[in-house]
Amino acid sequence: MTTTSSFPPTSDPWPEAANYPPPQAPARATVDPIFPPAALPPRGPKGPASWGGRLRTLPARAWRGREDDPRWARPAFLGLLAATAVLYFWNLSASGWANSFYSAAVQAGSQSWKAFFYGSSDAANFITVDKPPMSLWPMALSVRIFGLSSWAILAPQVLMAVATVGTVYAAVRRRFSPLGGLVAGGALALTPVAALMFRFNNPDALLVLLLTLAAYGVLRATETASTRWMVFTGVMFGFGFLTKTLQAFLVLPAFALVYLVVAPTGLGRRVRQLLLGALAMVVSAGWWVAVVQLVPAADRPYIGGSQDNSFLSVTFGYNGFGRITGNETGSVGGGGGGAGGGGMWGSTGITRLFDGDIGGQIAWLMPAALILLVLGLWATRRTPRTDSALAAFLVWGGWLVCTALTFSFMSGIFHQYYTVALVPAVAALVGMGVDGLWRVRHRLPYAAVLSATLAVTAVWSYVLLGRSADFLPWLRWAVLVGGLAAAAALLLAGRLTARLAAVTGLVGLAAALGGPAAYAVDTVSTGHSGSIVTAGPQVQGGGFGPGGGRGGFGGRGGAMEFPGTGQGQGQLGQGRNGLPGMAQGQNAPGLPGQGQNGQGQNGQALPGGQNGFPGMPQGGFGGRGGGTGGGGMGGLLNGARVDSELAALLKQDADKYTWVAAAVGSQNQASYQLASGEPVMALGGFNGTDPSLTLGAFQQYVNEGKIHYFIGGGMGGGMGGGTTTAAGAEAGAAGTAGTAGVTGGTMPGGMAGGGMGGSSQSSEIATWVASHYTAKTVGSATIYDLTTPTG
Repeated sequence: MTTTSSFPPTSDPWPEAANYPPPQAPARATVDPIFPPAALPPRGPKGPASWGGRLRTLPARAWRGREDDPRWARPAFLGLLAATAVLYFWNLSASGWANSFYSAAVQAGSQSWKAFFYGSSDAANFITVDKPPMSLWPMALSVRIFGLSSWAILAPQVLMAVATVGTVYAAVRRRFSPLGGLVAGGALALTPVAALMFRFNNPDALLVLLLTLAAYGVLRATETASTRWMVFTGVMFGFGFLTKTLQAFLVLPAFALVYLVVAPTGLGRRVRQLLLGALAMVVSAGWWVAVVQLVPAADRPYIGGSQDNSFLSVTFGYNGFGRITGNETGSVGGGGGGAGGGGMWGSTGITRLFDGDIGGQIAWLMPAALILLVLGLWATRRTPRTDSALAAFLVWGGWLVCTALTFSFMSGIFHQYYTVALVPAVAALVGMGVDGLWRVRHRLPYAAVLSATLAVTAVWSYVLLGRSADFLPWLRWAVLVGGLAAAAALLLAGRLTARLAAVTGLVGLAAALGGPAAYAVDTVSTGHSGSIVTAGPQVQGGGFGPGGGRGGFGGRGGAMEFPGTGQGQGQLGQGRNGLPGMAQGQNAPGLPGQGQNGQGQNGQALPGGQNGFPGMPQGGFGGRGGGTGGGGMGGLLNGARVDSELAALLKQDADKYTWVAAAVGSQNQASYQLASGEPVMALGGFNGTDPSLTLGAFQQYVNEGKIHYFIGGGMGGGMGGGTTTAAGAEAGAAGTAGTAGVTGGTMPGGMAGGGMGGSSQSSEIATWVASHYTAKTVGSATIYDLTTPTG
């Protein structure tokens, strides 16, 4: 049979068919994926037999890094860690005791193992802080080793910063490139709120480190469906709970859902592994909770922040769902209510994290992070379910979205520094996105995305820097011009030489990080103290609630309306020494504006404030009721300045008493305890509203000779800079004036106890002391010797 075709009929056998292969479709041009598949790093030998060899080779491996790393990668990474340590250790002691509330507990834990375990405010174990104690443990151990000092308290926080930067680098580098890891680590270290809180003694530093380790653990678990890494993740969440209770669980649903979707194993095994991780979490956190709940109340300190001496109560109420709803029994006031709703903690809504002085804490790279998150999810939309790049964007993106939405709409207590919990997620998303876009910058669509992201970041930095118009005014223009010029050049990145493209990238990176870096340097150059602190320079119109600044009430900004009597509506201005001034309201003498620390008179009461904010006696924050001149919001938000004369008096015969003194409110107590080095009783806990001790029980302690002095003024003293008089001190100690805006009794010095329904026991004690003992002035404080009753 013959045929004119070069291909035989398919129905006929043909001996020479092998010589005529079927035609093939033309090959498609290969396109570099933005996030190409990556093999897992090689694993080293496991088991006890390998430990010796791994230890011997550790220095070489630490310097060299992974075999596929360029030679510059590991030195650059080690340089990043060293630079972070130098920046954060610099000027570390400028903050003094930082938040004296926690510093006093650290001091107590360094003196008493029982106080160490429970997180007691004093070594005699009267009351605990209002958080679990894990964040206090590293600081207390440091003080046991190096002695009590500001540096010894804050140094562990700096080491946590270095560890967090290293963990973020490792998590990003493991799937992406050294460039992405370095960008992520650098972005984290230069975020202003990170530079603040990793040099401060609040629990947030340890919480962020633990959550970052949890993110690393879940990413490692998704690679090979590892049970070991899932258990590790559960333990990190458990430790996070022992650091700051339910805040540690904000990202837990996102992490669990990601593992359930992407882990490379069967659904049943995924569910079992998640249950094992949950069990590890419960065990790692529950052991301490079980001890506290099972030990009789008489054998342990009172649980600070609770109204019923229960840790579970403070966990799910004051420190838990109350922060979401604003119903925080025993707190200092209510919340914002809903989207756009006003309140003493600021308006809620989707733009909350970008507004006022909150934007300068965290929001510099948030627009870029959101853009790059969308890019990452789009670029991995067709990858297998188990793709590690997809898992990375889901983990870090879930962290960012869950936490940001919670912070944006929570109606209870919210402070600017809470946003440090967003920093690792923002930094990781920026590092991963920049890594992918830089790899494919020769393709115009991706070059356009990279250019647009940089342009948006530069313009947004210009806006944020404009909120601090007097702070380096040239910088905002340099950031804007440099960022836009680099963005324009990146559109042509495919036509640039490698060296010119690298220079363009470095200019763009400098423009993106210039604003937050300047804020971070300003932050580490300045001391911060009190319960509410913010990073960076003063922001026009920033701040809200009883804080918003560096040094206590109002600090660096914070225009907050506060009612005077009658028709007057005063507005806080900028005060001296980080304290607010107050505009003169009608019929409100003693509340001068323009930042004067003015001295008012005790006596006539002002009515309750807005949103349940307590009333005050005339003279308000400058009243003479034990005014030590240092306490923010009358000793609620910052400690008092303690004269050496008073400190020496408290030390006299200290070994004869369980507590050398008692004071209302933990910030006041902390100041006197840190100055004297001896246990001081904190009546009412942080807010002065905890029913920690009845009047009858206090009288029994006095009769038994367990308390030497009562320090007057309570929550009302210390805001102003005036002198103390005996009459004013007695009025302050007795709780003169001040009606609560919602419910509850008045606190000493006019601060209303129980602005959200808390106890008035501390006020009753202060009133009894003032009526049965003689007040005397020592230094700038008013004290009562409880061993010598009047008459």
